[in-house]
Amino acid sequence: MNIRLLSVFPLMLILLLGPAACREAVAEPAEGTFPEIDPDNYNVAFLVMDGTYNTELTAPFDIFQHTKYREGIRPMNTFLLANTREPITTFEGIRLLPDFDYTKDELPRIDILVIPSAEHHLDSDLKDTVMLNFVRQVDKEAQYMTSHCDGAFVLAAAGLLDDKVSTTFPSDIDTYREKFPQLDVRDSVLFVHDGKYITSAGGARSFDAALYLCERLYGPEIARSLAGGLVIDWNLKKVPHLILQ
Repeated sequence: MNIRLLSVFPLMLILLLGPAACREAVAEPAEGTFPEIDPDNYNVAFLVMDGTYNTELTAPFDIFQHTKYREGIRPMNTFLLANTREPITTFEGIRLLPDFDYTKDELPRIDILVIPSAEHHLDSDLKDTVMLNFVRQVDKEAQYMTSHCDGAFVLAAAGLLDDKVSTTFPSDIDTYREKFPQLDVRDSVLFVHDGKYITSAGGARSFDAALYLCERLYGPEIARSLAGGLVIDWNLKKVPHLILQ
């Protein structure tokens, strides 16, 4: 065989097999691998599913995750929970990899549960008995249960807000009242804190509820620092809210 052909043949073989070889070389995450959880931190779980809205997820996630970069406080471990560890897709099209499958994985303790709004929180999600039972179970031990926008519908459907004051996305207030006539619902505030439940109007104002919780846990100076890192002029007195104890 021609020497030139012999020298070219290995290169051709690599080009032909390269993509497959590369796929085999890239290690897939092991099924049992989970994020590192510092046992000394607060554990903050975000309940996500297909159709989760970006802002109600990313606003509190950004605020809480940045606590790791502040000195002298007990920071937060932030992680995503879903009913699968397969990728889910937000309403706006971002694909997310959940850290834990709450239907079968052993979960760390959950100090704070965050329920961002999702596309079907007004209808089919409220019939998901597995998800609602999980929320009820978390509620037994969690220090705070929080929702953003229509995430309040999940807390209400789980029966956790029956004797509490709450709020939700402004244009869904009437639907919220119709579905849950037993609730005390406020429509003139951006968030309500009643007991361990914090419900938020959502959207970009999800930052307000998240910063309020940080102010509650760490004090106003840390809250202002976290806000400043995201170029937010934080002043609780300027945010329409209701705090009940």
